[in-house]
Amino acid sequence: MKKKQIAITLGIMCFILTMCIAVQIKTVTNSNSTAVQSFIDDGLRDEVLRWKERYDNAYQELLDSEKQLTQVREQATQNNTTANAKQEQIKENNMLLGTVEVKGAGLEITVADNNAVGVGLINPSSVLVHYNDLLEVVNALNNAGAEAISINGQRVITTTAITCEGNVIKVNGEKISSPFVIKAIGSQGLLLGSMTMAGGYLNLLEDEGVIVNVKTVDDITVEKYNGIISYKYVRQRN
Repeated sequence: MKKKQIAITLGIMCFILTMCIAVQIKTVTNSNSTAVQSFIDDGLRDEVLRWKERYDNAYQELLDSEKQLTQVREQATQNNTTANAKQEQIKENNMLLGTVEVKGAGLEITVADNNAVGVGLINPSSVLVHYNDLLEVVNALNNAGAEAISINGQRVITTTAITCEGNVIKVNGEKISSPFVIKAIGSQGLLLGSMTMAGGYLNLLEDEGVIVNVKTVDDITVEKYNGIISYKYVRQRN
């Protein structure tokens, strides 16, 4: 009986001792975990502060550089008539090339397919606008001194191609369709007289049944050319 009591007593003591050890281990573990987390937080905080300092320094350098660049530009253009003249020449060249949007007095010509009378005609295509019709109108405008021309928003420049692929008309490689709005800047008197004279091409289109409308516009906008201008064969002569 005594052996059994001794065994039970030893078992209870071992259980209590085990619980005490477990509690101690957990306490130490929690303490270490808190210390490690605190160490990590401190490290991250220091790293953020270092990066903020780098950012502030870099941003200040950028502001200083922009200020210096502005001063250099002002000094380069101040009282420099040659630079101003070259700048004006560049603007003029861009207008001539068609790479900038331009405004001025001119004409707005609309030519459109006449689908209302096309049915039943012997030659229905006679009341439709073809690519060669647009070419003729553009050539007539150029001959009348037009300084800028566009068709449905496509700027006509020296390298512009007006083509037909099946039933599709393309200007600068872009598809356009009826109605065709042709805008031209130039002397309104010369342009209007040339385009509306008896026997002119627009007069011939009207006789064929094509819808034609011509009006003068005092402040017309001709869009810029959005493509790439490249030359393969010409070069500047020294």
